[in-house]
Amino acid sequence: MALSPSYCGVILAAGASSRMGREKALLPWRGSTFLENGMRTLGAQTEMVLVVAGANAEGLRPIVDAAGAFLIVNRQPERGQFSSLQIGVQEVLNRGRDAAILTLVDRPAPRPETVQLLKSSFLDAPSDIWAVVPQFEGRHGHPLVAGREMITAFLREPQDSNARAVEHANQKHIRYLEVDDPLVVWNVDTPEEYERILTGCPQP
Repeated sequence: MALSPSYCGVILAAGASSRMGREKALLPWRGSTFLENGMRTLGAQTEMVLVVAGANAEGLRPIVDAAGAFLIVNRQPERGQFSSLQIGVQEVLNRGRDAAILTLVDRPAPRPETVQLLKSSFLDAPSDIWAVVPQFEGRHGHPLVAGREMITAFLREPQDSNARAVEHANQKHIRYLEVDDPLVVWNVDTPEEYERILTGCPQP
């Protein structure tokens, strides 16, 4: 990019956590919770953090407010994760920012230096690179750093699309950056997966 962008962190947290059986955003992690760690990690690297919630919004609001972040509510979370992504990135533009660092609440926050590396890679990229995606041992992960062009690509898709399809369609505009941080590819959907990350075991 030619100019230094203004970043907004976006955490998608509107899922029902049905497979986990409890609110994933509030799972204990490293002295606090997944959500608090995510907000703290992104908050250190961005100008503001947005949390997109759904039916769980009122339960998350005190935590989001205490962190100085902003709660955005998806009134129809049943439409799926992509609807939350579109709501989140539209709010990034509404608040006058032109780049987003996007992640999911059920992904343990990566190391701070990993987020900084992704930002640096995005800043140093040629103008035809719209986003930087981390990968660990060849597997793509989160958080995703997305510029205005990538945000626009997300917003022009129908609501029944998904982020993977949009990334695939714009692959020539995405830089995949290998990082030495397994947390970028860990995610938690079930109690068994949660136990694995608590013991430091990589997921299969």
